[in-house]
Amino acid sequence: MTAVTRADVETALKGYVDPYLEQDLIAAKCVKGIRIEGTRVEVDLELGFPAAGYRDTLIVTLRERLVALPGITDSAIKIDSKIVSHEVQKGLKPLPGVKNIIAVASGKGGVGKSTTAVNLALALQAEGAVVGLLDADIYGPSQPRMLGATARPQSPDGKSLNPVVSHGIQSMSIGYLIEEDTPMVWRGPMVTQALEQLLRDTRWQELDYLVIDLPPGTGDTQLTLSQKVPVSGAIIVTTPQDIALLDARRGLKMFEKVEVPVLGIVENMSTHICSQCGHEEHIFGEGGGQRMAEQYKVPFLGSLPLDIRIRAETDCGQPTVIAEPDSRIAGLYREIARRAAAWLSRQAKNYSHKFPNIVIQNT
Repeated sequence: MTAVTRADVETALKGYVDPYLEQDLIAAKCVKGIRIEGTRVEVDLELGFPAAGYRDTLIVTLRERLVALPGITDSAIKIDSKIVSHEVQKGLKPLPGVKNIIAVASGKGGVGKSTTAVNLALALQAEGAVVGLLDADIYGPSQPRMLGATARPQSPDGKSLNPVVSHGIQSMSIGYLIEEDTPMVWRGPMVTQALEQLLRDTRWQELDYLVIDLPPGTGDTQLTLSQKVPVSGAIIVTTPQDIALLDARRGLKMFEKVEVPVLGIVENMSTHICSQCGHEEHIFGEGGGQRMAEQYKVPFLGSLPLDIRIRAETDCGQPTVIAEPDSRIAGLYREIARRAAAWLSRQAKNYSHKFPNIVIQNT
């Protein structure tokens, strides 16, 4: 019997298209090592995105493909995840302690953007990443309530703030610094300055991802973000409703103009699930997010239902990914998080941290 070669193993691996990377693992450069010892094959993989909930499924799938090779009776798959910094807008460098910033945006309010942002942050953490969440909605901060966080951030030096840790993620919001019912009667420049301070004066601790929950629209805050904040990618949240999709298109085009890659579109409130009988109905329309993704050639990350549990759990400071980690809805959030992180992993890496600083001195 002819011995199996490395080329045979690579051919078997090429036959599997990863559902999150949307390409085979050889093309994605995830295969770091192949060892053949008699009738046993060992493969080392390194994914560029967190995949705790996907790892076991991937191992089973690849082992089946490998043991199907003639002469192979056993296989072993080792999978690690390594998250690195990716390119941001020209002229900007990643923040200290933050590898990647992901902006979560919507064209209009009321589409569930903040609820989606906090659950995606928690989903990325559940998949194995170190995650932070910045509430960039200065006028209407909601993340402290959604995270169930009541502590005020501490300042170790009188200049910077330690992030508030809740459910294992680091967070910062203007809501931590004011009373919950205090209105922010500020003009645009004050808002953008506050956003920059919250972002840069927070002592983020070695984050793989910092999720920024943007306010709705395409105004001062979004412009500041695109010009001064190193964003690796953006996620657009919409509902299937035509009006919401119209505004979501404006948000998507805004990111295109400022050269921030759009990682994909999330369709929220896709179907209504009756709490009594479980019947599903498309009360806001059907398939709008999918069509928008196809039109603009960006990934469709997934759809989420209009379910009373999502609202109730988030209002109580226990978002669904935490409150019901094994539920179908939590699974949907984790699927979306994996797709977004995988798509980000395909982008060019940022090597600016490896460049030496040149200092000119008079001697």
